[in-house]
Amino acid sequence: MTLQSGDIPARSKDVERFIDQFLSAACDSSRRHILECLTEGDTGFPERSVGAIADHLGLAVSTTSEHLKELLQLRLLVARKEGKKTYYRLGNYELVKTFHHMLDTLEDHYRRGILPPASDG
Repeated sequence: MTLQSGDIPARSKDVERFIDQFLSAACDSSRRHILECLTEGDTGFPERSVGAIADHLGLAVSTTSEHLKELLQLRLLVARKEGKKTYYRLGNYELVKTFHHMLDTLEDHYRRGILPPASDG
């Protein structure tokens, strides 16, 4: 990454577009919770069906499917068909784990009063 005047990182338009799409997708609380759901567990990273993810998050299966579709398009997840069921797991562990680290840091800073309280407006 090279810097231009004003120290703004110079990235290609494609990279900028991907960053915007990733942040837009990951900053939706339902999609963020799906990513968290797929990183839980003691035995690595679970593979879960759309129904199991929907139940875990308390969402409708149709709503969950739409969120999964967007995460699949960004290649954050991969899907595997088995009979009539589709199972999902992380497809980009490094990127999702880095994002989760940022979330943990934000939560820590918020709890310590480094970040301002969230506003309702």
